[in-house]
Amino acid sequence: MSSALRAALGKIIDSQDGQLAGSRLTAAQKNALEQFMRQTAAITHQTSGRGVIYRIKDPVTVERHWREISPSAGDELDADLPKRAANIAQSRMSKSAAHGHECYYLMLRAVGNATWYSDNGDSLDLQDVTQKFGAAVLAIDGDCEQNWHTQGELWLVENQALFDRLDWLPQDCNATVAYYSGQMRKQLIDWLALRKRAPRIWLFPDYDGVGLSNYLRIKQVLGSQVNFWLMPDWGKRLLRYGNNKLWQDTAREFNAALPGLLPMIQDELELCLLVEFMQRNGLALEQEAIWLSGD
Repeated sequence: MSSALRAALGKIIDSQDGQLAGSRLTAAQKNALEQFMRQTAAITHQTSGRGVIYRIKDPVTVERHWREISPSAGDELDADLPKRAANIAQSRMSKSAAHGHECYYLMLRAVGNATWYSDNGDSLDLQDVTQKFGAAVLAIDGDCEQNWHTQGELWLVENQALFDRLDWLPQDCNATVAYYSGQMRKQLIDWLALRKRAPRIWLFPDYDGVGLSNYLRIKQVLGSQVNFWLMPDWGKRLLRYGNNKLWQDTAREFNAALPGLLPMIQDELELCLLVEFMQRNGLALEQEAIWLSGD
């Protein structure tokens, strides 16, 4: 309610002669303003034709309430202020409006030889950094001037366990493993689409609705550059360790992704079988099953 009231009070304060046509308010703003009228009697309204006109009756009360819910009302905020700081200034809540962070940090680890290069001539010996510090981090923002890329494969994993312990990867693999956690951030997908980051990209998610939804989103922008990785004996593992509750909890994402995903994976026959198998058995499977026997 406070966001709607804040917007409504802001409109009437900024209006000419302290009066505002009801047609300039959304339904939520109008409801908030009328509730404010009943509580304070600081604003009145009257019918005008087929609409209504709101007028400020007690400007002191209106101004005081507006500043209570918008502490920086009327102040000119620094254009470089972080989004969440600006939201606090305007509404006392960091998440009251667009609140995404400007920068996304992608954690990377090396398996075998893995080096990253930038267009300005810099390089990152990821194998050396992984051995010394455990992982490296790339800052991804709207700038992306350096355009980092690698000549080895890039693996994207959803759960941290597969980032911490890398013995599940194919033998003699020279690759980078990146950890993205749950729903894949749009910033990451946009960054991957900006230029070719690796000769081949593998997505290894949980086999559930969220995982398939992420594959659809990244496949839509990367096309054949990205592939869905299926663990060995996935059918046996799914039957033995699959979880019906996880299937139910992510069924909405599964059903939403299916119409867009199926036409895109007609040549990925094994993935089509996985999708059908999950649906028929009502089971989803978490990544960590890779360390369990399928027998």
